Amino acid sequence: MDITLLGTGAPDGLPRPGCPCAACAAALGRDARAATAVLVDGTLLLDLTPGAAFAAARVGRSLAGVRQVLLSHPHDGPAVEVPAGLPQPGRVPDGRELALLTGHRVRAVALDAPGTGYLVTGPDGQRLLYLPPGAAPAGLEGTEAAVESYDMVVADVLGRPDALARLRAAGAAGPATDVIAVHVDHDVPPGPELRRRLAAAGARAVPDGTTLTVGVYEDVPDVPRRTLVLGGARSGKSVEAERRLEAFPDVLYVATGGTRDGDGEWAARVSAHRERRPGSWRTTETCDLVPLLKEDGPPLLIDCLSLWLTDAMDSVDAWDDDEWAGGGETALRARVEELTSAVRETRRTVVAVSNEVGAGIVPATPSGRRYRDELGRLNAGFAAECEHVLLVVAGQAVALRG
Repeated sequence: MDITLLGTGAPDGLPRPGCPCAACAAALGRDARAATAVLVDGTLLLDLTPGAAFAAARVGRSLAGVRQVLLSHPHDGPAVEVPAGLPQPGRVPDGRELALLTGHRVRAVALDAPGTGYLVTGPDGQRLLYLPPGAAPAGLEGTEAAVESYDMVVADVLGRPDALARLRAAGAAGPATDVIAVHVDHDVPPGPELRRRLAAAGARAVPDGTTLTVGVYEDVPDVPRRTLVLGGARSGKSVEAERRLEAFPDVLYVATGGTRDGDGEWAARVSAHRERRPGSWRTTETCDLVPLLKEDGPPLLIDCLSLWLTDAMDSVDAWDDDEWAGGGETALRARVEELTSAVRETRRTVVAVSNEVGAGIVPATPSGRRYRDELGRLNAGFAAECEHVLLVVAGQAVALRG
């Protein structure tokens, strides 16, 4: 079963008409996207958008063989002229299945938002899931649909990463599932930044006009297993780290900061972090990272290494010059080596956050300089064991490795 993506953008396209934003200004050439529409084996059209016939013609396709046009959006939207020879658009009622003379079967998939999702099964059994913008599957748990993994998912990965997390949790999306991001809007800058964010989710975007074969997996991106995200205060490093795992279920968020009785400002920070995490994530407050890294389990998000280092230095009384010279330095080095060795050997997916403090003012006290130096060493050692290292500056992530 082949699909041709006649468009891969949001309903208004990319760039949006009349929008002056930086993302729209940069959406040129391959990064310009018409509203999403998918042609399946030349016989089934998922979503009829303005200019679909011309889009097909530009890539050597024709809509002359289309026998069924199905709509997925929450409403029919503005009137769209139906090209001559195309059947009138419709939609499959929720829970119903449509059998086409071509051997394709189309079943409506329950969603958590208005609209209609479609499971398309090809004549040879390939399974394609197509979701409208802003929607995620509903009721996957315990259903037959969750037993067999989809061969391809075409969905709003950027707008609803939790949809992909739900599919993975139910077993409906596996390591070999080809995940294609569509309904791409101007919320994410196009080009390298778009590709980087999608690769972290195990997904990809393709230009308008691309034809893909459902069930061919060689282009499925490898998700980096160990990632370190560095940045200064309020740089956006924690948001970036969370974004890298939001398409995965059952993430274990490891908070190394603990609680601080009577500190309302700290409590507000912790609360803000919790509120933006997906509801399926779990949280543990600990600085004992080595056992977690040695265990098998779901992905870990460690936030952050700088607070882990504070705890480690406290444990060896590193702030006292005599204790530091009398064995504290050696003990801390051993703790750091134990941690980096555990990162090297772990089989879990890990995203860790740390502060980059070496570019600021030189601390006025020996203990402050000691902490700065040890954090630099810890960051370097941890980064050496990671496939992917990012530096976040003013909310912009720069790849240092991977």
